[in-house]
Amino acid sequence: MDSLLLSAKEAAKILGVSPAFFYSLHNSGKVPLPRRLGRRTLWSVQELKDWIAAGCPGRAEWQNKKA
Repeated sequence: MDSLLLSAKEAAKILGVSPAFFYSLHNSGKVPLPRRLGRRTLWSVQELKDWIAAGCPGRAEWQNKKA
């Protein structure tokens, strides 16, 4: 992927899960928060990589680690 920001469908693909499962993870607070760009909801490639390297912690723990 050459993009810095990914749609949910693209993020799901790089994580190796279905878009439906990715949305389930998002809704249950298990993936990093997305960013809003206009009307689009996008996830940072670098943040997803860092999140994976940290062992895929829950969103609250991830936010605390980033702070």
